[in-house]
Parts: sequence; structure tokens; C-alpha cells
Amino acid sequence: MVTRSLLIAGEAQLTTGADGERRAFLRAYDKATGLKVGALKLPEPQTGPPMTYSMDEVQYLVVAVSGSGYSRALLAFSLDSPQ
Repeated sequence: MVTRSLLIAGEAQLTTGADGERRAFLRAYDKATGLKVGALKLPEPQTGPPMTYSMDEVQYLVVAVSGSGYSRALLAFSLDSPQ
């Protein structure tokens, strides 16, 4: 997903870290600098593009994940709050 200032992308497969843990991430990059500005650890690989919606003045980011622990799940993360 692309916003005015960010590129947000997830991983379609699990990778194994140096500690042996298998993981997948949803990452946000600054479009102007290319630097990573944030990352969320996902329980399973992302299986679709990120989506966004707003409800009660709170912005949400939703990703579809699927794997051995999650069969066709949607995960929602709040991005901000009105306070």
C-alpha cells in the first residue's frame, strides 16, 4: 500500500531469524528516504495487500494472513486515536 509519505508492505513467507525464530513482518518505509520507519511482527505470512479503514475517528490497517496457525485470518491494527 502506498500513502502520501509511506510504502507499506508485508512478507508472503516466513523467514528464520538468527535466533532460529520463524517470523514475518509488515513494514513501513519512508518514500522520500527509503528508510524503514516501523515494523509489526505478524503471526503468519501476509496473503493479501494491506487495507485501511476508519471508524469512530480511528484509522485501522488490516492484513490477511494464513498459515499453520491461522487459516484465512484478518488482523487489524489501529494507527491512531482521537486523543
